[in-house]
Amino acid sequence: MAAKTDVRVGGRTVALTRPDKVLFPDDGITKADLARYYAAVAERMLPHTRGRPLMMERYPDGIGKRPLMQKNAPDYFPDWIRRAEVTKVGGTVEHPIADNAATLVYLANQASVTLHRWLSKADKTEHPDRLVFDLDPSGDDFPAVREAALGLRELLDELQLDSSVMTTGSRGLHVIVALDRRADFDTVRTFAHDTAEVLAARHPDALTTAPRKDARGGRLYLDVQRNAYAQTAVAPYSVRARAGAPVAAPVTWDEVEKPGLTARKWTIATVLERLDDDPWADAPSRGQGLGAARRRLDALRQ
Repeated sequence: MAAKTDVRVGGRTVALTRPDKVLFPDDGITKADLARYYAAVAERMLPHTRGRPLMMERYPDGIGKRPLMQKNAPDYFPDWIRRAEVTKVGGTVEHPIADNAATLVYLANQASVTLHRWLSKADKTEHPDRLVFDLDPSGDDFPAVREAALGLRELLDELQLDSSVMTTGSRGLHVIVALDRRADFDTVRTFAHDTAEVLAARHPDALTTAPRKDARGGRLYLDVQRNAYAQTAVAPYSVRARAGAPVAAPVTWDEVEKPGLTARKWTIATVLERLDDDPWADAPSRGQGLGAARRRLDALRQ
């Protein structure tokens, strides 16, 4: 019989199967380690996953193997895991939603190393409450990412839009704008694209909005393609499938200004030290509309 262990979290007991299964071979990090990490960060992470359809990036054979990018919540998932049935081309799909700590632990037991969240919530899927700029470097030029993020923040300030920022745990940064869910995805994506175009025009030698790599010429790509129905972005505090188990970590804008910041600065071992103080504590609690910002943006484009 396969070994099992139980994790008591959020008033539930979650049984871990093969808890000693090594998921990160270079680091010896096991499935049980992953589950305990998600239990530890649940209080900080759940506000960013609650109510949102998720996509699971699963590594049942460890991160050296090809992942399973799974959207649906299978029938064998326990009843206490909330589902969201959303439309897709040709039908519907039931995504899991992490509304509680036990769900995070259960998904870790499925070797879901990384959780990717929708930018809209299940009750209003066509209207996002998050706009994301994905700052994707050419290679590992993170100083260029930092400079782009700070330039983007300055532009968003001109548009009178508050923004937050997080490391992706991979190569770049995500700059996030909280929305009031009035605009649909087409409107939000167009706004994001036009904003990126203005920023790229200000820094033509450093930034580009060209999706094709062969058209970027070594410039940093301002990616806004995630701002579409059924697209996802890595959830804050998610673990990434890289050696060392880096984490997608919320940061402050003051931290972005410091040269020591990198996309993989925090790991499952070190990010726990940040849990007492929320870097996004000063972020606006209410979503913002794009109407006035659109007018300001159009004035800048003239």
